[in-house]
Amino acid sequence: MRKLKQGILLTVEGIDGSGKSTLANNLRDKLKKDNFDILLTYEPGDTPLGKKIRAILHSDDVAISGESEFLLFASDRAQHFKDVIIPNLKKNKLIISDRMADSSAAYQGYGRQINIEMIHTINKWVMRDIVPDITLYIKVPLEVALQRLKKRKTKPTSFEKEKEAFTKRLIHGYDEIFKDRKNVIIVDGEQSAEILAKIAYANVKEWLKNKKFIAP
Repeated sequence: MRKLKQGILLTVEGIDGSGKSTLANNLRDKLKKDNFDILLTYEPGDTPLGKKIRAILHSDDVAISGESEFLLFASDRAQHFKDVIIPNLKKNKLIISDRMADSSAAYQGYGRQINIEMIHTINKWVMRDIVPDITLYIKVPLEVALQRLKKRKTKPTSFEKEKEAFTKRLIHGYDEIFKDRKNVIIVDGEQSAEILAKIAYANVKEWLKNKKFIAP
């Protein structure tokens, strides 16, 4: 097993239909072949409490306000950090998380148009001041994402049911969130899953090398 000098937190972000979850899985597989100690996780839902929260978020039974929606995500995130992220960072694992705090800033801040500064404040608290070391942002045109969502056979989430204006706000939100961020790699989501994975893998390997995180 290849050892890292410290735990690494890598997040994958993008709108629904960007290919985010596929990339997270493919990147995990490629890095595993290099014998890295990898953990693939996701938000919301990768803890026992998170699974219950995810069920509420995806339920059509009750209407949820933007503020309540964010606080549910924040509760999931708090448990996720306590149970999954922090323990595995201490084990010097390379953690790949399918979504994290930037999703809340985009979806609830820009999408639902609630107080983004409050979102940042609460995220900082529940994440115990830990931030991703590197983020892969899959940028994809609205039309491409919508076409992909139409082909899905799974039940659409509340976000996937939103009107185009909501998704346009998400794209603008992600662009704003990442425009001055130095630890973000932007990749073209219109490419095939295979090419996207190769590009992301090459970028992450180069980043690890340049940061000298790989132990001799």
